[in-house]
Amino acid sequence: MAKDYSRTQRIGDQMQRELALLIQREIKDPRLGLVTITAVDVSRDLSHAKVFITVMGQDDNAEKIQLNLDILKEAAGFLRMQLGKAMKLRSVPQLHFNYDASIRRGAELSALIERAVAEDRKHQGSDEE
Repeated sequence: MAKDYSRTQRIGDQMQRELALLIQREIKDPRLGLVTITAVDVSRDLSHAKVFITVMGQDDNAEKIQLNLDILKEAAGFLRMQLGKAMKLRSVPQLHFNYDASIRRGAELSALIERAVAEDRKHQGSDEE
């Protein structure tokens, strides 16, 4: 039976769960917003991990998003140490935080679709008259 779920994916998923808890409980910086970890992409050699985040309530505010990324980058060493304790890995990947704009883009596309459907309904109503 072939592996459908690779080791790097399993480690990435576990890192995502652990990091979500660690950021919520251990980082005490009041400037940090409500950070959600959307994905963790671990390299094949387990030396690096791209951590994709969104920040709730910070729509299109590039300065606030960058501030949150900077706070997380400063805390990366601490988070890496805590991950090492929690996950029992021989070597914990270096963490690289990136902003994930896909959720915001999805909301924008959804709003465009809703607007188009509403326009269609309006035009269908005027055509019937």
